[in-house]
Amino acid sequence: MNALVERPARFWHLRADGRIECDLCPRRCALRDGQRGFCAVRARSGDRLVSRAYGRCTGLAIDPIEKKPLFHFLPGSTALSFGTIGCSLGCRFCQNWRTSKSRDLAELGVEAAPEAVAAAAVRHRCASVAYTYNEPTITAEYAIDTAAACRRQGVRNVAVTSGFVVGEGRAEFFAAMDAANVDLKAFDDGFYRRLCLSKPGGLADVLDTLRWLRDGRRERRVWVEITTLLIPGHNDGDGEVRALCDWVCGELGPDVPLHFTAFHPSYRMLGVPPTAAETCRRAREIGMGCGLRFVYSGNVRDPEGQTTWCPTCGAAVVSRDGYRVRRCLVTAAGACGKCGAAIAGVFGGR
Repeated sequence: MNALVERPARFWHLRADGRIECDLCPRRCALRDGQRGFCAVRARSGDRLVSRAYGRCTGLAIDPIEKKPLFHFLPGSTALSFGTIGCSLGCRFCQNWRTSKSRDLAELGVEAAPEAVAAAAVRHRCASVAYTYNEPTITAEYAIDTAAACRRQGVRNVAVTSGFVVGEGRAEFFAAMDAANVDLKAFDDGFYRRLCLSKPGGLADVLDTLRWLRDGRRERRVWVEITTLLIPGHNDGDGEVRALCDWVCGELGPDVPLHFTAFHPSYRMLGVPPTAAETCRRAREIGMGCGLRFVYSGNVRDPEGQTTWCPTCGAAVVSRDGYRVRRCLVTAAGACGKCGAAIAGVFGGR
């Protein structure tokens, strides 16, 4: 196997029964020789755990940072986006299922060593590299090395993640990141079990990651935004949306941006109708009513719900048309260009 594909992995230990247990995600897969974990890319080879997606990806693309979505992190900039295969969850509604559900290593057809990714970002004048399309924490070693190469070139790092990660791997992964969008899939553990195939406590694991990011915000300096995909009849009820918003505001603070995005039939939920734009608008209103200052609607046409409004004077400080920034009145220091009030986020160096 190509040396760029298989590398020794970290974040594991040997159990008393002879199996190797992966310590990276809450599944704690226990493997005998030759077995792969649920994620498909972490595997046991002899007396060690290996990562079989190091240095290769399924492709690279240049995206607006708003597509991640990150609205308060260098708005208007571009990110070099790439991913591998596999995932630590098994979401039946996955919007990127062709890569995240794949177990075929042949899908990793593009060589992308860490230094090459950083060089490509510089060459294409991207402000950041985004680890996205599938769950990036399952290839933590690759992401950490790539992030280090990017930082040496002055390029920032962005993770689009489920937050389904624990322990030392979580600490080292996020220490390498400058921003993250965490996918809070629902506010119901039953949803995580039924539709994401998590073990009981999946929701608690994600909430624990969000609290952990909150507690280390100053030390790690990771800017965090949250996305919830609203699926009709499954997680879009007013009560659940309100409980989610109350938790975010109370536990993480009112300045954490929250994106409610519309579901489109995909993967194993083709029979579920797409989310109506009004559902996203209603969820946004609930979030604002719970005290959150920055709540957005996504995957629908909603100029008001995609605009950043100054919570002090009400000015439209970042106007967007879809993923395109039309006007930004936030200063590099993060102040409203109208009244001077602070706008939470990372705005310098656009």
